[in-house]
Amino acid sequence: MKWSVQQLLAFKQKGLQIDESVDASKVKEIDREIRDITPVRVKGEAFIANDSVTFQLDISGSMTLPCARTLNDVEYPFSMQATEIFQLDEWATFEEDEDVHELKDNTVDLMPYVQERILLEKPMRVFSDKKEGPAPESGNGWELTTKDEPQKEKVDPRLKELEKFFDKNS
Repeated sequence: MKWSVQQLLAFKQKGLQIDESVDASKVKEIDREIRDITPVRVKGEAFIANDSVTFQLDISGSMTLPCARTLNDVEYPFSMQATEIFQLDEWATFEEDEDVHELKDNTVDLMPYVQERILLEKPMRVFSDKKEGPAPESGNGWELTTKDEPQKEKVDPRLKELEKFFDKNS
C-alpha cells in the first residue's frame, strides 16, 4: 500500500481501487495490550487530482485484547471507515480544518495511517464471558464484587472488642 506520485497520477483517469489484506502486527509493538491481530482488510478507492489524492477506506479485522477483570483473551472485531488526504503538489493550499498529510520521499504510504486508525479503534477495556482466568478474584484485603451482590457488613478485627462496649444487653 505504497505508491509514488507518478504511479498515482497514472491512475488519475480510471481511479484506483484498493482491496488488500495487510499485516498490521506492528501495532502489537506500539500497544502491548494488543495480544494478537488478524490480517486487516483494507478496501476502498482513491480519488486523484492534480494537487492531492483522497483515499476513502473501509478497514476491518479482529484484535485480541485482555479482559479487564480476568485477563482472559477477548476477540474484539473492528470495522471503521477512514478518509485520508495526501498532498501531491507542495504548493497546493487547503482549508485549515482539513487534515492533509505531506509526502515523504515523494511516496504515499497508507500503512502508518491504517495502523493509527486501528490504535484509535481499540477500546479502553473489554470483558470476557468466562468467570475464571489468570487474574485472582480476591486477595489480601480485597474481593471482586458486582453491583448485584448484597454487601456484607464486615467488622474490622481490630475493632471487634469495641463491639462489646456498645452491646446494650451486657
